[in-house]
Amino acid sequence: MTTLDSEPQLVDRLDEIGAKIQDVREATASVIFGQDRVIDLALVTLLSGGHALLIGVPGLAKTSLVETLGAVLGLENKRIQFTPDLMPSDIIGSEVLEEDSGGRRDFRFVKGPIFTQLLMADEINRASPKTQSALLQAMQEHHVTMAGVRHDVPQPFHVLATQNPLEQEGTYPLPEAQLDRFLLQIDVSYPDAEAERRMLFATTGTEERKLRTILSADELMMAQRLVRQLPVGDQVVDAILTLVRSARPGTGIDQALDEMIAWGPGPRASQALMLAVRAKAMMEGRLAPSVDDVIDLAEPVLKHRMSLTFAARAEGVEMSDMMARLIEPLK
Repeated sequence: MTTLDSEPQLVDRLDEIGAKIQDVREATASVIFGQDRVIDLALVTLLSGGHALLIGVPGLAKTSLVETLGAVLGLENKRIQFTPDLMPSDIIGSEVLEEDSGGRRDFRFVKGPIFTQLLMADEINRASPKTQSALLQAMQEHHVTMAGVRHDVPQPFHVLATQNPLEQEGTYPLPEAQLDRFLLQIDVSYPDAEAERRMLFATTGTEERKLRTILSADELMMAQRLVRQLPVGDQVVDAILTLVRSARPGTGIDQALDEMIAWGPGPRASQALMLAVRAKAMMEGRLAPSVDDVIDLAEPVLKHRMSLTFAARAEGVEMSDMMARLIEPLK
């Protein structure tokens, strides 16, 4: 069992940050209607120091979510629209040859839009694999290399990428190695009738919505450090390990599941789930996560890190069905 620093001021800092996070949730929900689950998962991602993949049809406020989070968290944010002709240099930047007044020529690195704190990669699967991979090093190592020179991205650094599940012709599915870099896959669904009614009045009038910065970038990084200090009980750790390992074929834990899973999550999934349950606990004002947190976050952490066999898909098995079977022993 991990332990929490015994210093009393640490608990006070947790309470202070927790209160601000609640304000962030409320401020974001006042702009993004009917997407409370999506907002919570996005905040879990940021508090865990990770990246998220948002999947949903157009018009569900995915872009507005990123802009709103950037505003209330005091983060510089940029957006890249991924298209088939987008090149890696359009993301990372490029070197340009410059000549000074004395006639001396030299190369200067011009930074691309990846050098921001909160990056929205819109419709990431519409760009070529070469361009998609330009994000990979920055997402994992927080720097890029150009002409052998290292360039660090700002801190904190988070990527919220979107995918449109419609019109898959001409798209390039993300490879497993890049999918694994996303802490969570967040499914964005339609708002309910009441939320959509409120949205109509709020977005078609003349009143401009103004957002204030609630949590600074430095405070967010402090919150990320505090998340890693939350204690995790042995029961929760065992639940994480049991869940992730049972999702891997060939482990012998459940022969029926083995025959339906083509490939399963690696150790990075266990790490992601460990961070995510801690972040969820802190966001809700608790000093330690529970097994219920593991159950709640199992699907967004695991579903993009595993695949069903052809036989399972032919029998009509959906990933949501598989996740329900995996978490059943934890209830």
